[in-house]
Amino acid sequence: MSIVDRVKNLIFAPKAEWSAIDREPGDVPYLFTNYVAILAAIPTICGFIGMSIIGLQVPGVGTIRMSIASGLLYAIIFYLLAFATVYVIALVVDALAPTFSARKNFESALKLVVYCFTPAWLAGVFLLLPALGFLVLIVGLFGLYLLWMGLPILMKSPPDKLIPYAAAVSIAAIIIYIIFIQIQGAIVGSPQMV
Repeated sequence: MSIVDRVKNLIFAPKAEWSAIDREPGDVPYLFTNYVAILAAIPTICGFIGMSIIGLQVPGVGTIRMSIASGLLYAIIFYLLAFATVYVIALVVDALAPTFSARKNFESALKLVVYCFTPAWLAGVFLLLPALGFLVLIVGLFGLYLLWMGLPILMKSPPDKLIPYAAAVSIAAIIIYIIFIQIQGAIVGSPQMV
């Protein structure tokens, strides 16, 4: 299946798409090279252009931009951390599975997490204009819906455990994301526009 079809189906027919995804292999090299590498590049490239080339208009100050070198370093680390984020959250989904009477299967957990990031990665196009960066978060919330739809299919979560399982994964994902943002900030420094 093409990446465009996968994205379209996840957005417009997620339940049917999760069933198709459940039947597919979920090995790390395939998912990372054929999906994550492509979609995670959207916010990376758009963020670099937005922060280093276009900049943020601040009334009374003018346009604030990161230097090209800082922007490139920031983008590279952001891109690498996208892979790490997906992998670590998948480990959490898999580790939490028995707690919520779900199936423990890392490949299924990885598929679930990778495809749940789709809306946020697509919304990365809003980073071209840094003032619209908040829309990435808003559109990314659709990923929570995808998680809720995917947990019973991929992880075989029973219906009565679905909400607590999704909540636990969401909280863990937020914590992991905050930690990785702190790591990125420690390596590159906190950009003024983030």
